[in-house]
Amino acid sequence: MKSLLRILALAGCAALALPAAAQAWPTKPVRLVAAFPAGAPGDVIARLIQPALQAAWGQPVVVENKPGAAGNLAAAEVAQARDDHTLLVGPDTILTINPHLYRRLGVDLRAALRPVTYLASFNQMLVCHPASGIATLDAFARQPATRSYASGGAGSPSHMAMEMLLATTRGKLNHVPYKGPGPAAQDVMGGHVDCGFIVSSVVLPHVQAGRLRAIAVSGRERSVLLPAVPTVEEAGHAGFDATFFETLLAPARLPEPVAEKIQRDVRSALDAPRTRAALAEMDLRALGNTPADARRRSQADFDKWGAVARQVGLQLD
Repeated sequence: MKSLLRILALAGCAALALPAAAQAWPTKPVRLVAAFPAGAPGDVIARLIQPALQAAWGQPVVVENKPGAAGNLAAAEVAQARDDHTLLVGPDTILTINPHLYRRLGVDLRAALRPVTYLASFNQMLVCHPASGIATLDAFARQPATRSYASGGAGSPSHMAMEMLLATTRGKLNHVPYKGPGPAAQDVMGGHVDCGFIVSSVVLPHVQAGRLRAIAVSGRERSVLLPAVPTVEEAGHAGFDATFFETLLAPARLPEPVAEKIQRDVRSALDAPRTRAALAEMDLRALGNTPADARRRSQADFDKWGAVARQVGLQLD
């Protein structure tokens, strides 16, 4: 009986210790490792919420850029961090697409990292050169296989979204990968490539200036900055959803109470009117969902993009 009481007492102490650990966190400066260069959406979000997080946590919050290998370099560094004060800011594709394409990373990212919260959602926008003769999604679907499309790189959101669209419309186009969405948009504007499914924040000013024609949006919601452009689903393809997200990830061992504290503070920072307005100007929708919701969405999108990768037969190492 005494042994049982001792076990119950120890269990109770352990249960109390977890919330106490969350209250004590952070005990030193926090690193936000951005997986893409300065100016990328994740980097911009990290710097927007940095002051609010410093105030909430009472510790310096340092944003460090570690771009390369589609986010895998930064992801590996955070996955192998030895404390709970190193976090990763990057697109959800690090956990939903990259594991299907890169088999020789040396670390199982889905086992080593956990989603803490989704910071914001973003879409790809199907754009074509104004002289291409393509003004609707139906017209795009009828294009011959001799025509081409630009992406921000093999395995990038623009590539995967376009391959999912081609599978949906039963179309075939030649893939021309570029080193990022900017160069891809430039070559569509120059008429060197017919179309591209490119992140909306990059192509919006060119669409507004008439240098590109917007055909459809990849996600479930229209762009608030180009409300006349339909989603792919609205254009006749029920169930199509290629929404992407900027996320906050942590080493998998991060205790749940600490993850929940971080999520609450990040959500509060994202809810600031100035932050929401700044994100909206880049066609980003602020989120801040719970760790449990983030895990569920990550798993669902991992399954979805795995099916696309298998259909395309895409592997990058």
